[in-house]
Amino acid sequence: MPRLLTLLLFSLSSFLGADVVTLAATNLSVGYYSKTCPDAELVVRGAIQAAMAREPRSGASVMRLQFHDCFVNGCDASVLLDATPNMPGEKQALSNINSLRSFEVIDEAKAALERKCPGVVSCADIIVMAARDAVVLSGGPEWDVRLGREDSLTASQEDSNNIMPSPRANATSLINLFSQFNLTPVDLVALSGSHSIGKGRCFSIVFRLYNQSGTGRPDPNMDPEYREKLDELCPIGGDGNVTGGLDATPTVFDNQYFKDLVQLRGFLNSDQTLYSGCESTKRVVEEFSKYEGAFFRAFVDGMIKMGELQSERRGEIRRNCRVVNAALSEF
Repeated sequence: MPRLLTLLLFSLSSFLGADVVTLAATNLSVGYYSKTCPDAELVVRGAIQAAMAREPRSGASVMRLQFHDCFVNGCDASVLLDATPNMPGEKQALSNINSLRSFEVIDEAKAALERKCPGVVSCADIIVMAARDAVVLSGGPEWDVRLGREDSLTASQEDSNNIMPSPRANATSLINLFSQFNLTPVDLVALSGSHSIGKGRCFSIVFRLYNQSGTGRPDPNMDPEYREKLDELCPIGGDGNVTGGLDATPTVFDNQYFKDLVQLRGFLNSDQTLYSGCESTKRVVEEFSKYEGAFFRAFVDGMIKMGELQSERRGEIRRNCRVVNAALSEF
């Protein structure tokens, strides 16, 4: 029987006015859908594979959804809900708007599952399966996902704004944030390695190039040759939506991300600070830059921990990931 984790992490209502989040995985298990929808994981992987064949970047985008969902009141697919007149959605939160993408990929996986096993597989579980599959299909490690989550009945743009870190975040603030979820500095560095795949926007780094910390100068923790390339990609007054690779191999899940940080070639400030801004995380970055296997093991451990963050709120199995079932019944 899987180990039951019942550790209460912390009450966001005490810190940020959000709901209680626990690491209580009592209802999660490997093979949760083995009887009710035995092909669930195969269906999700097929949808992710098809999406990545159309657009390789969608793998990284899908993987990010787990981070942005689980950190905000637990892994409950609240990030997938469209806004309503009475509920500002998390999609429009500061860290998500014009940034999170590939929601349609989750829609495709959900639609396929509804055809095969209607009303059985939650959108929250789809996110966790899809994130794992995006890593595997990009060349990263495989792991078993524990399933059995429910979907939330609401979303909170305010909580997302309060919780999700900025690309400008420094190592200390990131360590403090992750510690509130019982995630260690090693977990922080390993999970930041999700940036082994994907791209970032110029909007997120122009301050590093031209006005780091209000100095009117570029970030000194940046390789000059790399900065010149980014200057060309992201000139002052240029299109903030232009994208660049988060590491030198943005379609392959490997440890190049950490090698880049050691060479002062991190794209985001919140990445480079793990090497340049904190000795404890710097040591972990150096280890992962040398030993890809160590990174893979720590990444899997971190993804499992993060995937088991849960809200204590009552939920449901949504028929459409974008709206709660009660809203569907009105049509």
